[in-house]
Amino acid sequence: MTNTRRIVVLISGSGTNLQALIDAQNTPLLPNTQITLVLSNRKAAYGLTRAQHAIPSIPTAYLALQPYLKANPGKTRDDYDAEVAKIVLKENPDLVVLAGWMHVFGDGFLDLLYGVNTDTDSSVLRQPIPVINLHPALPGAFDGTNAIERAYEAFQNGEIKHSGVMVHKVVKAVDRGEPLIVREVLIEAGEPLESFEERLHKVEHEIIVEATKYMLDAVKPI
Repeated sequence: MTNTRRIVVLISGSGTNLQALIDAQNTPLLPNTQITLVLSNRKAAYGLTRAQHAIPSIPTAYLALQPYLKANPGKTRDDYDAEVAKIVLKENPDLVVLAGWMHVFGDGFLDLLYGVNTDTDSSVLRQPIPVINLHPALPGAFDGTNAIERAYEAFQNGEIKHSGVMVHKVVKAVDRGEPLIVREVLIEAGEPLESFEERLHKVEHEIIVEATKYMLDAVKPI
């Protein structure tokens, strides 16, 4: 199908948000959409198994920072980021979705995806490819890792009444790109962290699909 919208999804863990995208592809939620590659920086990430068990199965790839640096003396973190970018760009995606990807990209990745750096093999040169990221916090709050736990602790300390989730465009500043979809998630008095986390994840599964459709409709409308 020539008008199929192509997505590459990057993961690091269990892949529940990836599963939401797998379930939504080629439905009214994500029409004419195909996940062409799932890439993980952790070999044991269960999301890779989810991709392999999808019908039809989705190709997977694995590349981790420390093994890459050990196997390539003299290479840097930026070189690793660029290598990930090259793997992604070979898929000719319309959109890249970071769905629980626990690695902060620097210039090596973003410059290639956004077309800033063209000093590379011509086979990977493309038009700028949008990159979006799911983050379990509201814009400007709890950037970076352990956002859910930090928000829950802030609630216990009386500092906030709610948290939330967002999908945003990826820029070099961590979790500071333009928000695409933002949803508040209340924290209920007396509830355990696990209960809050479960409710928040359900909202994540909804908005990652919504934001993916929003971006695809912008860059490759049906």
